[in-house]
Amino acid sequence: MKKVFIILAVLCVGAKGFSQQDSTKSKRENHWHKWEEMHKAEMEKWEKMDSSEWNEKYPHWPMPPHHWGNNHVKPANLSTNWLIIDLGFTNYNDKTNYSGTAAQAFAPGSNSNWFNLKNNKSVDVNIWLFMQRLNVVNHVVNLKYGLGVELNNYRYQDNIKYTTNPSTQATVVIQDTTSYSKNKLAADYVTVPVMINFNFTPNLREGFGISVGISAGYLYSSRQKTISGEFGKHKTFDDFDLNPWKLSWIAEAQLGPVILYGSLATKSMFNNQGLDQTPYTFGIRLSKW
Repeated sequence: MKKVFIILAVLCVGAKGFSQQDSTKSKRENHWHKWEEMHKAEMEKWEKMDSSEWNEKYPHWPMPPHHWGNNHVKPANLSTNWLIIDLGFTNYNDKTNYSGTAAQAFAPGSNSNWFNLKNNKSVDVNIWLFMQRLNVVNHVVNLKYGLGVELNNYRYQDNIKYTTNPSTQATVVIQDTTSYSKNKLAADYVTVPVMINFNFTPNLREGFGISVGISAGYLYSSRQKTISGEFGKHKTFDDFDLNPWKLSWIAEAQLGPVILYGSLATKSMFNNQGLDQTPYTFGIRLSKW
């Protein structure tokens, strides 16, 4: 009798499984039939068209049900993304003529090695309060803009120090005798980026696209931070003769869930003619689009 109950239980479970499979299959077929009825007109237009007409009269191909999911969205004419974070690296293209009078006046005795950076520790962190995307042409071409802060940190290899010439009150750079375990120049900007965005997959939440444009940043804070065994941690706040404005060419690329960004300033970050160091940044952007 016990064996009989076991056999009956197995048969019941099997029958229930087959009935669920049949039910699932039936629902899937009904889903397809419903989709075909909804998009019958578009499918007929597609079948009647000649391939030579596709470029100008390409009808919107309806998305089949098996592609429906959380990654598909109906794009809005104006969408807003709040609190975007960039994590990357910063550096500069140094074209300074260190044998020239201007460079030697700003950094006496300097050479190109003075301003070498620790590449893996020269970081760029940007915090965008918001970014908006405005539809221009069929959600494929958009205007993208925002507001945020750029935090550029240049980590020096050498023990250089920004100080003030007591006779002229001008900023100068010297090679310090103190050995620093940490020596960085930080430049923080309030920045407004404006880009033309090309969204190749407007119906996808995590799609593919590129953006190119320009940004304008205003220097609101700059400081040199050093750490040494002799003097400990020390911060000096000054403008260090940095250019108060930074105009940069900017770009980003969205590759599904991954967004990469980059920027290149249009000129040197210093206001004087001594140092010709043009900053650039690159990294990953933590954003929905």
